Amino acid sequence: MISTLLNQPAPEFTCAAHNGQAVRLVDYRGQKVVVLYFYPMDGTPVCTQQACSFRDAYEEFASLGAVVIGVSADSPDRHQAFATGKALPFLLLSDQDGSLRRAYHVRKTLGLLPSRVTFVIDREGVVRHVFSALFSAQRHVAEALTIVRELVGEKR
Repeated sequence: MISTLLNQPAPEFTCAAHNGQAVRLVDYRGQKVVVLYFYPMDGTPVCTQQACSFRDAYEEFASLGAVVIGVSADSPDRHQAFATGKALPFLLLSDQDGSLRRAYHVRKTLGLLPSRVTFVIDREGVVRHVFSALFSAQRHVAEALTIVRELVGEKR
């Protein structure tokens, strides 16, 4: 259950990103707040809306000291095409074997469709917020931004 991760250390991972980089959660420890969002698939209408919403808010996340990372089961090549086509400034991780989804307890909705879940992980590597909503793509961004602001002590 994803709520059991709240206020717990985030599961560590190493995953391949769309740019060929191996991304490790531990590399952000002590430096960045991490917004880790899981989504069903590149190129679908709601997933594209969510990615573009994170893209449009990316500068604000970055100015607050946060990094945004998207995760789906798509291949690195598919992620590369999606990131390039939508001018995404953040990393997309390929979780083709589902191990990252399992580590974060992100299940399938009705056993069929991969869930849409966003985690905000503080600089110490602790999960501080979990938001799950399959069809509310933009709300994931708003929720994450609110929590990041709270974590860095900035109110807007």
